[in-house]
Amino acid sequence: MKEILTAIQAPDATAADFAALPLPESYRAITVHKDETDLFEGLAGCDKDPRKSLHLDEVAVPELGPGEALVAVMASSVNYNSVWTSIFEPLPTFAFLERYGKRNELAKRHDLPYHVIGSDLSGVVLRTGPGVNAWKPGDEVVAHCLSVELESADGHDDTMLDPEQRIWGFETNFGGLAELALVKSNQLMPKPGHLTWEEAAASGLVNSTAYRQLVSRNGAGMKVGDNVLIWGASGGLGSYATQLVLAGGGTPVCVVSNEQKAEICRSMGAEAVIDRNAEGYTFWKDEHTQDPREWKRFGKRIRELTGGEDVDIVFEHPGRETFGASVYVTRKGGTVVTCASTSGYQHQYDNRYLWMSLKRIVGSHFANYREAWEANRLIAKGKIHPTLSRTYPLAETGQAAYDVHRNLHQGKVGILALAPEEGLGVRDAEFRARHVDALNRFRGVQED
Repeated sequence: MKEILTAIQAPDATAADFAALPLPESYRAITVHKDETDLFEGLAGCDKDPRKSLHLDEVAVPELGPGEALVAVMASSVNYNSVWTSIFEPLPTFAFLERYGKRNELAKRHDLPYHVIGSDLSGVVLRTGPGVNAWKPGDEVVAHCLSVELESADGHDDTMLDPEQRIWGFETNFGGLAELALVKSNQLMPKPGHLTWEEAAASGLVNSTAYRQLVSRNGAGMKVGDNVLIWGASGGLGSYATQLVLAGGGTPVCVVSNEQKAEICRSMGAEAVIDRNAEGYTFWKDEHTQDPREWKRFGKRIRELTGGEDVDIVFEHPGRETFGASVYVTRKGGTVVTCASTSGYQHQYDNRYLWMSLKRIVGSHFANYREAWEANRLIAKGKIHPTLSRTYPLAETGQAAYDVHRNLHQGKVGILALAPEEGLGVRDAEFRARHVDALNRFRGVQED
């Protein structure tokens, strides 16, 4: 790996230099083990500890197939799907790998007794397989996490509808929390030149997810002037949603759980912020019964912040805990768009507030290549900024995943893979200087 890192740090290295680099036989990677899927048997999800299930292993370099690229990973990040993998919920990801492995001979590579996880990366292309024309060794890239086969007509209008659509590093092997990663070439996008490796790696999954959910015609189709309620607005997903609403001429109504998180939202430019714990919102009387009076109190508070208007869109991802309130507070004809259920998958809401008020519920899952590319373009143009709050070395990924699982983090949590330290990888210092205040703002709040 030393030769690879030296070439990446050399200012005059060419595509030929990278193509000539010898590949190692193995690399370090964060894995879960198939023989440990019962490690947390009998424990509640909140009590499962990713530090016990995530391993730093030396694994073999996978075979490179047609339409694929092998990337030297400089940095990655922890997403909630990494947490799910680490605690084997809602089921062990080896079921995904086994099913993928049955598809064809090449797919068998993915069905292993270990799973290299991770759905984000920034790095440098080392090798490309047959049929790859758009990328070459030495290209600095980020990767989005949609892996598709596109052999079915279903996926050609929207690749997220492809029946063989998978989330790379979650439903495939050889993910980004490692020194090397195997991706399809149509996952690659140019690394924004003004960002460090760790900043560039922080945005792929969450920024693209938020873009499709809010901006795309496949999601809520946000327009100028919309009021958008954003749950967890300071977190890895919500912080990008907040920026997208502001950049698109809307009004974010940010819901957070403490004053520090409220200040993060204000630092991004949001003015309407609700600290749900300080204001005492409890949407469930007990495990089985919701409290509509709290929905109404919550709706009244929203209108106080918006000049008397209900929200046009609710950006949903907590799920069970908040979904009833989300449906209630959406304006007539408005949209609840949901991409996850971190507090539980079994949602309950009063359907009268949906059908009689002509509201819509839209399911949204990651993003297609076009949406991911547009989301990355906004970052490259300095319209959206990475919300990276802390970075860990690869060996401490278990602790990073633990922090995300216990909600001890703000924004995104980064992981250094081959990058020896933070702050490397900036290629456009002049552009960065124009945006440095915005880039530092999120961490500045953290440090305060």
